[in-house]
Amino acid sequence: MELELSGKRALVLGASRGLGAAIAQELASEGASVLGVSRSGTGPGDWQTMAQDLSAPDAAASIADRAREGLGGVDILVNNSGGPPPSAAQDTGGDAILASAQPMLVTLIELTRALLPEMRAGGYGRILTVTSSGVQEPIPGLALSNTIRAALHGFMKTLAKEVAADGVTVNMLMPGQIDTDRLRELHGGMAERMGVPLDAMRAKAVENIPTGRFGDPREFAAVAAFLASPRASYVTGQEIAIDGGLLKG
Repeated sequence: MELELSGKRALVLGASRGLGAAIAQELASEGASVLGVSRSGTGPGDWQTMAQDLSAPDAAASIADRAREGLGGVDILVNNSGGPPPSAAQDTGGDAILASAQPMLVTLIELTRALLPEMRAGGYGRILTVTSSGVQEPIPGLALSNTIRAALHGFMKTLAKEVAADGVTVNMLMPGQIDTDRLRELHGGMAERMGVPLDAMRAKAVENIPTGRFGDPREFAAVAAFLASPRASYVTGQEIAIDGGLLKG
């Protein structure tokens, strides 16, 4: 299927590795011009890069300015932030929530708002927000992630209805157990806390996935690329799980 992404301009956050890098690579391979943002300012592919910490108060404005300078504007925005440290709900207080809310919620909302007027004026925009399956089924031990990503979903679903008539779609992508560095780090921590070998921990995790395996980041990126394309013009306000059938609801 031809996705008609040639000439589109894509801004991808968290593009140095994992899901962000896979999405940036997929969009670039389909002909889009890509600016990848990460703390390190590096990327595994042939696209423009920018170093920016999403926790900085002026991060959204700085990224928007750089995108206008480097790409000439943005047609596709991929909101993707790193995950917070594991935590139990009973141990998670206001300070921890506020600290994680800046890079995972506030900056993403402000960046989206900064780029919206140009998308609406041009009659085309694709806003994709990478969150987690924990939004629908909270993941034990990830209270911060479950809480903040759920808030982000609330904002994006509300926004989707407001801008749909302007040619701007807003969708949320919920990864399940995609085999990234982040997933391996989480499995490592769980194995250590449980006092079991890492291989046993990962084998147990696979048992709960109907497809019988972890996902490949490229599979996730393929769904993102479709939703970023003109082909997906009638899909908006959706929470799409890419999880091998893991979610039960």
